[in-house]
Amino acid sequence: MSIPIAASGNSTPSVTSVSTGVAGKDDKVQKKDGVNTEMSVNERSKLQLNASIMQASLNVSIGSENEPLALLYKTAITNINEALKGQYGDDAIQNAASQDNSAEATASRIVSLSTGFFDAFKKQNPGMDDDTALTKFMDTISGGMEKGFKEARDILDGLKVLNGDIAGNIDKTYELVQKGYADFIAAHSSKKDDAAKPADSKAA
Repeated sequence: MSIPIAASGNSTPSVTSVSTGVAGKDDKVQKKDGVNTEMSVNERSKLQLNASIMQASLNVSIGSENEPLALLYKTAITNINEALKGQYGDDAIQNAASQDNSAEATASRIVSLSTGFFDAFKKQNPGMDDDTALTKFMDTISGGMEKGFKEARDILDGLKVLNGDIAGNIDKTYELVQKGYADFIAAHSSKKDDAAKPADSKAA
């Protein structure tokens, strides 16, 4: 069972309408040529995140054991987005949750979506050699992932549900993400190629 967490689409109008009623001076909808303009993407995304976390929290408190993983996925992707925002803008990774919120599926989505930016990262940093780019890129997305997991754990702990199967699934997802990142590094590191060259030479 998946919780309704959407960062775009039909959820935007409702979030915007609520937020404009309580926003501070800097967040107020401004008028241009007599027409109300949309609030900035950054402001809107933060409000959407807060709304989705509130909705997720309510569902987690009464929902099935896999729903906390939807919250975990949301916080992980949101914080990886934040880490990537400087180079790729807001919401670099689409953060709509899938129906499958098992530990394996959640970890797989986090790994595949976040590592999918590596080629673009290398193109934006042509002065870096491949290994340096790989290290810097992985440090960036790993930092976002770590922050996301911490936020998810804090939310679930605050709801007094971070125990038993839920805690076990969070830990399992974290381990699978770490393994996925390690496999990605191994597959893209030039050191792997260098180590293989002597064996290839002997074989030849």
